[in-house]
Amino acid sequence: MKRHWNEIQPVDEYIACLSGTLHETDRRILTFLYQPLLGTTCFSLYMTLWGEVEENRLRAQAANHYHLMNVLDKNLQEIYEARLKLEALGLLKTFVRKNNDLREFVYELQPPLTPQQFFNDGMLNVFLYRKIGRSHFLRLKEFFTDDTTYTVEHVDITKDFQEVFSAGTPPLDRDMLEDSLLSKDKMFVSKSKGKGIPLKVDQFDFSLLESSLQGAMIPKSALTPFVKEMIVKLAHLYGITPLEMKNLLLTAVDEKDEIDVDVLRKSARDWYQLEKDEKLPELVHLVQPAALRTIQSEPASKEEELIQYLETISPRQLLIDISGSMPSSSDMQVIEGILFQYKLPAGVTNVLIQYVMLKTDMKLTKKYIEKIASHWARKKVKTVKDAMELAKNEHRQYAEWAKSKGKPKQKVTRTEKLPDWFYEEGKEKENGKGPSPAADQELEAKRQALAEKIKNRRLKRQVTNSDEEN
Repeated sequence: MKRHWNEIQPVDEYIACLSGTLHETDRRILTFLYQPLLGTTCFSLYMTLWGEVEENRLRAQAANHYHLMNVLDKNLQEIYEARLKLEALGLLKTFVRKNNDLREFVYELQPPLTPQQFFNDGMLNVFLYRKIGRSHFLRLKEFFTDDTTYTVEHVDITKDFQEVFSAGTPPLDRDMLEDSLLSKDKMFVSKSKGKGIPLKVDQFDFSLLESSLQGAMIPKSALTPFVKEMIVKLAHLYGITPLEMKNLLLTAVDEKDEIDVDVLRKSARDWYQLEKDEKLPELVHLVQPAALRTIQSEPASKEEELIQYLETISPRQLLIDISGSMPSSSDMQVIEGILFQYKLPAGVTNVLIQYVMLKTDMKLTKKYIEKIASHWARKKVKTVKDAMELAKNEHRQYAEWAKSKGKPKQKVTRTEKLPDWFYEEGKEKENGKGPSPAADQELEAKRQALAEKIKNRRLKRQVTNSDEEN
């Protein structure tokens, strides 16, 4: 994740607006269903932007981000991260345009899902269940439901318009028709529907799925837009491949050759718990949470600059910066396992990735990285700095693990590769732990080459993003 000063400044103005009117029921849904997933800062930001819009209106007056910082008592980095989380859960759309040297943002609040949509979403309901537990989940479900008023025994006797009124044939009034139209810069006040978590359909290989279904007696028409949306959600949530999804779809086909989404969701959940032998997945931060970061201002040294980099980037982006290409699916499965199974924060996972890749010739060896991850999880490592310190202290033990990865023991003469943060200058040589002078030069050259590669890719990415903004 980028630092906020690349994206936003306190003097930049913003306008809060609504995509449609919000009501008291929406407030309850946000409070009880979304707040446990988002946290208090995101909830406060949404409510503050909503509060700035006058009742029965759709937009507020312009203000700058100093105002938000004062109202929320948060720094701009925290507000920026809260905004991204609201966007990720489909509660906010952000638009920007440049106005001379400043930027003008439009924050369009999106309505939350209805209780029916939320409890049948396939992702949000799973995350909430994992977060608050079964008893509170059922309590909330009961809170948002009520008894039906009429039954199948009641007969609908409602009259339609033609049975009650006779409108005749009114003359065509062109002025009335023109007066009913809106100008392009206006919109009617209305209630809009929540769309849920925005996921891109192209993130899932539907061509492979459809080709595997050709001989499975499932018509292509069964993959409706709604079914495809659910497939993407389930695939993202449970890590299901297209070929694995095919088998789950076969269990969800009904007598009409249609996909029963409820059955598909249950099959996916059962598959996950059987395959992974663990509880339902929970919502995991893809970057280091703000509360676990140690560098909150401009870095004062190269070490602080590296710590800040590892704290504000996702593991996926770190792999891209190191290799210069998209990570393979097998590498991403290893990383997702670290995040979900061992519950290591993203920044700590970044330290682990860098350490392991430099020790194993730029390879993510699954058993090795999981063994260290298990150790760090038991040690309850939460910050980047603590992860670096533990890697230094346990280096000899980890080196022994690396030697015993299933290969026959033999004398190792090559120099160990380690990240540049590993050595504290002078300390290792005093204790006799540092490398030899010749190996030291080779190691230093490799460390500098990797650091330069990462730095160049970060600069290139920043330039690309800047060109896109212009």
